[in-house]
Amino acid sequence: MNEIVSSINKIVWNPGLVVLLLGAGLFFSICTRMVQVRRLGLMVRSLFGKKHGTDGISSFQAFCIALSGRVGTGNIVGVATAIAFGGPGAVFWMWVVAFFGASTAFVESTLSQMYKFRHASGFRGGPFCLFEAGLGKRWLGVLFAVITIVACGVCLTMVQANGASTTMNNAFPVSTLTSGITLAILLGIVIIGGVKRIATVASIITPFMAFGYIILSVIVVGFHIHDVPAVLGSIFTNAFGINPIAGGIIGSTISMGVKRGIFSNEAGQGTGAIVSAAADVKSPAQQGLAQSFSVYVDTLFVCTATALMILTSGTYNIIDADGNMLIANAPELGNNYAAFTQSAVDTVFAGFGSQFVSVAMIFFTYSTIMAYYFYAESSIIYLFRDKNPKREKLVIRIFQVVILTSVIYGAVREADVVWQVGDIGVGLMAWGTLISIILLFPKAIRALKDYEKEIEK
Repeated sequence: MNEIVSSINKIVWNPGLVVLLLGAGLFFSICTRMVQVRRLGLMVRSLFGKKHGTDGISSFQAFCIALSGRVGTGNIVGVATAIAFGGPGAVFWMWVVAFFGASTAFVESTLSQMYKFRHASGFRGGPFCLFEAGLGKRWLGVLFAVITIVACGVCLTMVQANGASTTMNNAFPVSTLTSGITLAILLGIVIIGGVKRIATVASIITPFMAFGYIILSVIVVGFHIHDVPAVLGSIFTNAFGINPIAGGIIGSTISMGVKRGIFSNEAGQGTGAIVSAAADVKSPAQQGLAQSFSVYVDTLFVCTATALMILTSGTYNIIDADGNMLIANAPELGNNYAAFTQSAVDTVFAGFGSQFVSVAMIFFTYSTIMAYYFYAESSIIYLFRDKNPKREKLVIRIFQVVILTSVIYGAVREADVVWQVGDIGVGLMAWGTLISIILLFPKAIRALKDYEKEIEK
């Protein structure tokens, strides 16, 4: 089974997807005249725009839900994994994905606002609506919704829960089962309250956890400030395989940077678009700009914070595709990627690294699973809308039990095959989202031009 899933994973995440992700981001950057740079100030202002009506959630709440989905274990374990298999140069390619991904996030979120639908719980939408209402292919919309439910609502939920429970168990005398049950209870309290409660909790937790993490990372990097120039130099030189070791793994450097980058910031995956549809804003482009900024916060701030802590502290190893250790800066850590970050914190706050990373993982995991639930619930609503309301509610209640069970199961049982199935789901979502927004992007460009004319009056 592992071999079959691994083979499918390689097919889905083939070089074509890497080229499509970067190519789409470059294409949209050109079409929007580098909106991710040109309208950076407007991106920030868009976060705090007032709700246009009484339905849905605010732009800031949608930003926080999307950011909570983006900021997860990928920011700690994912970055460390990228460095382990791609070297410092992988960080550069994560930056590239974020820069161009910001324009992709703008297009997908703007289009999602344009094709959203009204529901009793507020506005809903996402790539499934782009397929049905935009391209007239409902069967593709149904397929995308099902993949989202399985990948985000079940598989990746297990992965997130396992990462959090494992690090908690390593740092504190808490069993993985206890961590799983506690996480499930806290999650259940929020998701049963619906989208408004999810939005309220996300708008409180997400800014706190993101900025708290960044502040501590600045302190850690500050203690190694003399190493920063050399680290930045290695990031750029390794990115292009200039030195012998980097040249030998240049393929892994690029692929790990791109793959971990998209897994972390989710630009082009469609999840940010699902959240964007729920916002009640005056202009579709307003929400597109807000979601562009969430990509920056995730990768350029949080992921970079992790990378600089690890690289300036020297608490990492580099491993080739055959498992051979090319660089052993921290041989005692082996391939314990979470420990890369823990050890980095320990270089400044001795004995505090494990506890800090564990607490951060709990916050990141909790907020991410909360976002995963929202993606899956929106997909369920799309599948059952305009039908029997009681049946829709029943299916949602059943799914709530499923996702809470997945949290507990994932916390106590590590399953590599589950991670790979989730990875396949993310890849398929990315393929579908990118194809749909490439076909519909002129509408997003028109919405941007109309919004710019309006604000310039």
